[in-house]
Amino acid sequence: MANANVRVRFCPSPTGNPHVGLVRTALFNWAFARHHGGTFVFRIEDTDAARDSEESYEQLLDSLKWLGFTWDEGPEVGGPHAPYRQSQRMDIYKDVAQKLQDGGYAYHCYCTTEELDARRDAARAAGRPSGYDGKCRDLTAEQKSAYEAEGRTSIVRFRMPDETITFTDLVRGELSFTPENVPDFGIVRANGAPLYTLVNPVDDALMEITHVLRGEDLLSSTPRQIALYKALTELGIAKATPSFGHLPYVMGEGNKKLSKRDPESSLNLYRERGFLPEGLLNYLSLLGWSFSKDQDIFSIEEMVAKFDIDGVNANPARFDLKKAEAINADHIRRMDPKAFADACGPWLRAPHANWAPEDFDAEAWARIAPHAQTRVTVLSDITANVDFLFLKEPVEDQASWDKAMKGEPAALLTTAREKLDAADWNDPESLKNAVLAAGEAHGLKLGKAQAPVRVAVTGRTVGLPLFESLEILGKERSLARIDAALAKLSA
Repeated sequence: MANANVRVRFCPSPTGNPHVGLVRTALFNWAFARHHGGTFVFRIEDTDAARDSEESYEQLLDSLKWLGFTWDEGPEVGGPHAPYRQSQRMDIYKDVAQKLQDGGYAYHCYCTTEELDARRDAARAAGRPSGYDGKCRDLTAEQKSAYEAEGRTSIVRFRMPDETITFTDLVRGELSFTPENVPDFGIVRANGAPLYTLVNPVDDALMEITHVLRGEDLLSSTPRQIALYKALTELGIAKATPSFGHLPYVMGEGNKKLSKRDPESSLNLYRERGFLPEGLLNYLSLLGWSFSKDQDIFSIEEMVAKFDIDGVNANPARFDLKKAEAINADHIRRMDPKAFADACGPWLRAPHANWAPEDFDAEAWARIAPHAQTRVTVLSDITANVDFLFLKEPVEDQASWDKAMKGEPAALLTTAREKLDAADWNDPESLKNAVLAAGEAHGLKLGKAQAPVRVAVTGRTVGLPLFESLEILGKERSLARIDAALAKLSA
């Protein structure tokens, strides 16, 4: 049932290139908001100055626009909870951190890294949980002064309640975390910089986020956020605790979590190869969710109409590039022919095209495009499929030549040339019959007979429908290429 009060957020950090796992998270949040007629908030978590970059920020915005996502609040759009970049909200975090300390929900911790490591090692050796042991929880004013007199710096830690935290995950059901497994945690660094553990829930609270849909890798931090929400609510900063849903891992090769280091994880790779946004999003939606038992291909509008978080599966989803390509190919077939021809434009020009701009023939492209639309998997496939039309000579591919020119290719090509010379070049069926007749004259079926012709004319053993290609290339150029092949064979 639609719920216009739904408010979800997508809050990436601007580091490196966007990856497909991040896109899947954005998609589920966006679709959930659109399904319920709610609000999709786009927020930038850029408090890590050492890793964040303006270039990555611009790339994030560009990627979301390319995918077709629109946001109701966020960068370039604004909204009632601006600003939407954490680097511009530091005064807010400082104020909240102070209120948490004043209210007794947080405290200064003076433990050094070496001390913490030593106590963790001792706890592990004794078979106890190795999280923070609460040493600085109840320091007196004198103890604090003594530490400061030593020149020690301190971080601010949140004081976890001594109770089991239970919540109902929207994907995984009821989950419980006992106190010993959720120790006090840092919220402000020694230099005063707020940590993710503070800024993320504070922003969610102030932006009144109702549902937090995020990756399974963040599940362990959820009890900490729930405890922090309770404190923020008691301080009058938060109105309520959002519902949490943890999305399944996306797995790569070897059933390992797909990471930024995996080549197939980069969104840019799919853009550069010519995936359609619709095709990529269709596939990514199937990583943890199912449209129906017997339908894998659907539009983004159909997904939005059907998507809800209770349909998300908790089991890890494996990224399958071949299936992604197959789904993208289906979306290419669904395109309006003119839209397809226009979408191929970038791959018909430099730097993708290997022909001179003046040799591009728009009329020939318009005629071949409908045939190409039924054959390509991604838009970048188009360049190699149609280059024979725009190059003065076909691509020299020795492997294709060796594969096709077996037996007595010269005799076959000679006969095929004679038959083609007499054929009707306005009728692909007539050209097919000419090659068929040449094959029969040499005891070959059409498949074997057309291979040398295809390689002679296009340079490759596979490609677009041969006889339509011959018609569009034209009689003069086609026969000249067969003559060139015959000359090469005789040499």
